Amino acid sequence: MIIKLSPQGGRVPLSVQKTGDVLIINGESFDFRQLPEGAVLPWSAVHCQHVVGDVTRLNGDLIIALGIPCDEDSSIAVRFPSDIVNPPDGDVRLPE
Repeated sequence: MIIKLSPQGGRVPLSVQKTGDVLIINGESFDFRQLPEGAVLPWSAVHCQHVVGDVTRLNGDLIIALGIPCDEDSSIAVRFPSDIVNPPDGDVRLPE
C-alpha cells in the first residue's frame, strides 16, 4: 500500500488505521480488497472527504491519496509530506 498525502486547508482531524487493504478513516471502514490489478476507483465513488484522488492498484500495491489537515502553523512534515509506503497494520502514523 502507498498512501500519498496531500496538504488540505483546515484542521479537520484525520485518523487512519489499516488492516490489509482495509482502511478505517476517522472511524469509517473502506474495504479495497476487491479492487483488481490495474483498476481505478474514482475518488468520488469512495464517499470520504479525506480521499482526494482516485484509488488504484498497480503492481499489487493499493495506491490512495489522502488529504491531511494543514494550515500556516503546520510543520514542514505536514506541509511537504512524504508518501507512506507499506505501513504495517494498525494505526497509520501521520506527520505532525
